[in-house]
Amino acid sequence: MGMYRKFTPEYREEAVKMVIESGRPIAAVARDLGLNEGTLGNWVTKYRDEHPASEELDIAERARLKELEKENRELRMERDFLKKGVSRTLKVVGG
Repeated sequence: MGMYRKFTPEYREEAVKMVIESGRPIAAVARDLGLNEGTLGNWVTKYRDEHPASEELDIAERARLKELEKENRELRMERDFLKKGVSRTLKVVGG
């Protein structure tokens, strides 16, 4: 006869939060916690069924998303510019 481990509702909730909030795969979180992937997957599925996420963004969320996308583009351009400067400096110093 197999032995089953019992988990408290609080433990299950914390494990599910680790998957949902971190965005990490269920398999990775299950491995870290020493859980069966299927068990954690069942907990996550049950949570998602009981707490459906709204797909629609309200006006404030859309505005914030647009703002963050713009900031992200600007930061990427700055990063690329700085990378080019560093690589040129290294060529001059090393050459």
